[in-house]
Amino acid sequence: MVADRWFESVAVAQRRARRRLPRSVYRALVAGSERGATMDDNVAAFAELGLAPTVAGQPPSRELATTLMGQPISFPVVVSPTGVQAVHPDGEVAIARAAASRGVAAGLSSFASRPVEEVVAANPKTFFQLYWSGSRDDIARRIERARAAGCVGMIATLDWSFATARDWGSPYIPERLDVRAALRLAPEAIARPAWLWSYLRTGTLPELTVPNMAGPGQPAPSFFGAYGEWMQTPPPTWDDVAWMVATWRGPFMLKGVIRVDDAKRAVDAGVSAISVSNHGGNNLDGTPATVRALPAVARAVGDRVEVVLDGGVRRGSDVVKAMALGARAVMVGRAPLWGLAANGRAGVENVLDVLRAGIDSTLRGIGRSSVHELSEDDVVVPAGFFRQLG
Repeated sequence: MVADRWFESVAVAQRRARRRLPRSVYRALVAGSERGATMDDNVAAFAELGLAPTVAGQPPSRELATTLMGQPISFPVVVSPTGVQAVHPDGEVAIARAAASRGVAAGLSSFASRPVEEVVAANPKTFFQLYWSGSRDDIARRIERARAAGCVGMIATLDWSFATARDWGSPYIPERLDVRAALRLAPEAIARPAWLWSYLRTGTLPELTVPNMAGPGQPAPSFFGAYGEWMQTPPPTWDDVAWMVATWRGPFMLKGVIRVDDAKRAVDAGVSAISVSNHGGNNLDGTPATVRALPAVARAVGDRVEVVLDGGVRRGSDVVKAMALGARAVMVGRAPLWGLAANGRAGVENVLDVLRAGIDSTLRGIGRSSVHELSEDDVVVPAGFFRQLG
């Protein structure tokens, strides 16, 4: 890695991504819905939590490795599935390779820009993320394709209310890059020549299609075509969740749980893992930060399923705080994308290295020799911090 392209924190990666990406692409990456209160609270809540340090007798080495959904991972971070990754020509494949090089698993969105087969080849520890979209036959075909490709786990994301309006304005995202769309986006792209050149030298432009949503023998639908199908599909029932679990027949995570009663129903439906998530603030604005809701969910079902946290993680100490409050691991979405935008695969590896180093240094500071020793005693929780829903 070129020395001057290395960055020391996720915040630096975000700033570099903002300087490199066209305005619409960066704004799509940041996303958030309505006022952005949930998106902001996901991050702010971690800053409210303190740590309880020790000054002597600290362990000379720390154990960071764990397992999630049957997969050994070198430290408790998994790359969260995110949609069309037009921030870099290599997209999801670059992220998968980076995750594999650091010994962690990666989620792959149904709305990814690269086929599941290519991503699994880059990282055998791939969890395929499924939306309830189309008929049961459509969903079953996607599940079977993921199985045939070699995915080792399934993630079903159900927390979506389609509240996409943003007070700061939504970015322009065309259905396809035709001449009209190219002309409209040209000033933004020209203003970011490094990003534009990264595509031009490959002889391609961003593909706004989602190959993993294609039917047998059919071309990849556009992002908005698949999105339209998803919006028009009646919401799933708990029987539908149980059907997905039974159809997959393997490690299965339900993502988007934030209520205790939903967590209990998910366990009854047969899931093996739960992600306490609010879709990164891209869903129903006003939902509390995930780390505020995590302990109640972990206490209710953590002895029966694995509980992970997704939302607001920007540093290794955030990972430690989440694990101290009941998470087995965390999932990170925006941070790897900022790394990808800043420096391709090396940038994603850089982000993962920053998180791993932060976990290790925090463990040392609080006198813990393993991530498995963490408890609520390791964090300083202000009065009124927690939220219990349901």
